Amino acid sequence: MIESLKKRFGLLGRNISYSFSRGYFTEKFKNENLEGCTYENFDLQDISEFSEIIAHIAEIKGINVTIPYKEEVMPYLDSLSKKAAQIGAVNTIKITKKRKLKGYNTDYFGFKKSIQPLLQPHHQKALILGTGGASKGIAFALQELGISYVFVSRSAKEHTLAYTQLDAATFNDYQIVINCTPIGTSPNIEASPAIPYELFTDKHIAYDLIYNPEQTKFLQQAKAKGATIKNGYDMLVLQAEKSWEIWNK
Repeated sequence: MIESLKKRFGLLGRNISYSFSRGYFTEKFKNENLEGCTYENFDLQDISEFSEIIAHIAEIKGINVTIPYKEEVMPYLDSLSKKAAQIGAVNTIKITKKRKLKGYNTDYFGFKKSIQPLLQPHHQKALILGTGGASKGIAFALQELGISYVFVSRSAKEHTLAYTQLDAATFNDYQIVINCTPIGTSPNIEASPAIPYELFTDKHIAYDLIYNPEQTKFLQQAKAKGATIKNGYDMLVLQAEKSWEIWNK
């Protein structure tokens, strides 16, 4: 049992009614008899509203952060964990007894643990689709796993390929493809990143951070060519449990 009479937790994001976190933690509190704990969505149209939430909710102990605020929230925090500072994105905030806000990144942990069982010796290089806050945690995890990577975005720049540059040579070289964009999330389930899906093979891993739908169009098309596929559900569970550990240590 958690000793405090009331502890509030929540998810910070924009347009997050679909959120995994609220359902997951509400179920967790019920199953583990964590009385007095609640979890809610802080659905903000602008990050400037964040200070108001913190100022007016006395019982708030921890917050998860999702799109599009994983980087934008950082100036509002009092400190960062060493890894969150290295990554440059935050998806977990702990509110201390002195009402100080400390940012952590548990995305990298969830991704690393969930992809490890799929890795074969030939999985040496990865394409990261998207350059937002989520992609930074993924890049950090790949670095820890000894896998080199390159970002893919609409336009090419340093360490970033354009979608239009992806060809057979690229797919031969990079045998992990990770979708860190929101393209394909419900309700827009017919959408998928603009990549040459015909170049996937049974040597490839296609990993999508999206978990709803269970098999995005990205994953379906990669699977049709023999790729090993995985969605973001396990990653979310692992990062959520890591968040809970941080909030209660």
